[in-house]
Amino acid sequence: MTAVSPVVKPVSQMRLAPGSTVNIQDISWEEFESILQELGEKRSLRVAYSKSTLEIMVPLPEHEKSKDLISDIVKILLKIAGKSYEPFGSTTFKRENIAGVEPDACFYIQNYQRMIGRRKLEPNDPPPDLAIETDVTSKTTLDAYEAIAVPELWIYDSKKLRIYLLRDGHYIESDKLNHI
Repeated sequence: MTAVSPVVKPVSQMRLAPGSTVNIQDISWEEFESILQELGEKRSLRVAYSKSTLEIMVPLPEHEKSKDLISDIVKILLKIAGKSYEPFGSTTFKRENIAGVEPDACFYIQNYQRMIGRRKLEPNDPPPDLAIETDVTSKTTLDAYEAIAVPELWIYDSKKLRIYLLRDGHYIESDKLNHI
């Protein structure tokens, strides 16, 4: 019988084509944190972590166009409503040992004053009030967002926008905007 030794290579050496998604199971929180550190902040891929599973996604150009259009609509609606906000792009939000997620775009609305001028998140910072996901190559799972406790989540998929509001720790689909 031949002994098999595991292959150990840095995640940063993975070369994924646009539109690719990779799921890796049995990842500890420490491994997730290490992978985030290795990948750095200046990258085109997105990561999500929930229930010991790491998902790595490389967005397609159409993904970015949809995200930009929806983000622009949010900004216009907020301006019309006379509400101030602080955009946080695709920042990594974490709940230690449970979940980590990078929305395609996100906004602080109720807590915008607290977040003005921030260059990075602090451990006691609240989650964004609104997160946006555009599902082109992969499908957003609500688990990580529920764990992070993002109050409002918009998911654009197949030319349809779904709005989810957090109620008692779980999302319910809504036909009304909560923060705008």
